[in-house]
Amino acid sequence: MRQTRITIAVAGAFLLSFCFLAVLHVRADSNEGDTRAAIGLSIAPVHLKLHGLNRERVGVGSYLVNAVAGCNDCHTCPAYTPGHSPYGPPFGPPGGGDGQINSENYLAGGVPFNPPGVVSPNLTPDPVTGRPDGDHSFEQFLTLIRHGRDPEDGHILQVMPWPIFRNMSDNDLASIYEYLRAIPHAEPGMCVAPGQ
Repeated sequence: MRQTRITIAVAGAFLLSFCFLAVLHVRADSNEGDTRAAIGLSIAPVHLKLHGLNRERVGVGSYLVNAVAGCNDCHTCPAYTPGHSPYGPPFGPPGGGDGQINSENYLAGGVPFNPPGVVSPNLTPDPVTGRPDGDHSFEQFLTLIRHGRDPEDGHILQVMPWPIFRNMSDNDLASIYEYLRAIPHAEPGMCVAPGQ
């Protein structure tokens, strides 16, 4: 009888542990209650259009784009509001500026790279369809990030750090995509180098 009670107790503890871990796993794969969302919404450098979008997912996407991946440095031309570059001369004030992001051309691409001819693409939503990055669907966006190839012509993304970003979870990449849908359309400005 005692052994039966121990077996039941052990089985119950195992089942309880399994359920707890399953809940944690589901929680890790969702954005619900994610503190990154609140931070992301507070640091977005542009007014977000949230109508019809998942606010929490947009917030996490903003956190990943603006606090983790640094997409602004390569996809905004110029990256910082004139006089605000944190790097100092030749692009900012002596001692560096406050790093205020250029919201007028935010993520609109146009940053030239070496080798010549490589220019960052516009990530902002198409003004008609609302799809980001040249009117790409989410599936095409995943192809870009996971395989480093443009789905339209197959060229390799030469300077995009896709070999690192491809390891992000589908949930995080969906959050980035949702965030890119929430930002306003913009056109590139004039710059001569990344991080200007």
